[in-house]
Amino acid sequence: MSEPRINDRIRVPEVRLVGPNGEQVGIVRVEDALRLAAEADLDLVEVAPMAKPPVAKLMDFGKFKYEAALKAREARKNQVNTVIKEIKLRPKIDPHDYGTKKGHVERFLKGGDKVKVTIMFRGREQSRPELGFRLLQRLAEDVLELGTVESAPKQDGRNMIMVLAPTKKKSEAMAEQRRARTSDSGHAAQAADAPETPAEAPEAAPVAETPEATPAADATAVPEATTAE
Repeated sequence: MSEPRINDRIRVPEVRLVGPNGEQVGIVRVEDALRLAAEADLDLVEVAPMAKPPVAKLMDFGKFKYEAALKAREARKNQVNTVIKEIKLRPKIDPHDYGTKKGHVERFLKGGDKVKVTIMFRGREQSRPELGFRLLQRLAEDVLELGTVESAPKQDGRNMIMVLAPTKKKSEAMAEQRRARTSDSGHAAQAADAPETPAEAPEAAPVAETPEATPAADATAVPEATTAE
């Protein structure tokens, strides 16, 4: 989109002038509008060139461009692109492979993407379309909490196709993923900042109590003499 004409590039005799706060000034000569812009240290910007006369507004054009660029970038950031993932199955898939494929389908649906599930028939399998139909029904029931059947199973040549749509919008799924990443990084930072817990010292072995010392018998003590009557 081309930029609007500003200031001296506006080559019309008169404009319908709008003030910087959105107030209607009225139809004025372009020379007067340019003078008002210069006095207010603003730009005269043609915002509706096809009007009769063209509409011009007094504004800070540099600031206007900067804010418009920010809005466009934010809009691109929040833009949701619908993606259709594809999973291919065989009618007689073994239980382990089925579990793996189902895990992929669940991951895609959690991410807010649609999933195109294709059953591929080979040889005599083409005469048994009910095998593919039952397998697709089973898969739809197994992921019922995450997605719903948007396009019911239908035969397409040697293939049978079903489309699953996520129950959550893509934007909601992306927001949840961002919150989860922020939460995980916060927990990791807390763990890194936590002081190390010193190892507990082993309990000291109990010390046997030492019995109180008893006065030793006086080896030199002489028994009291007895007086004979």
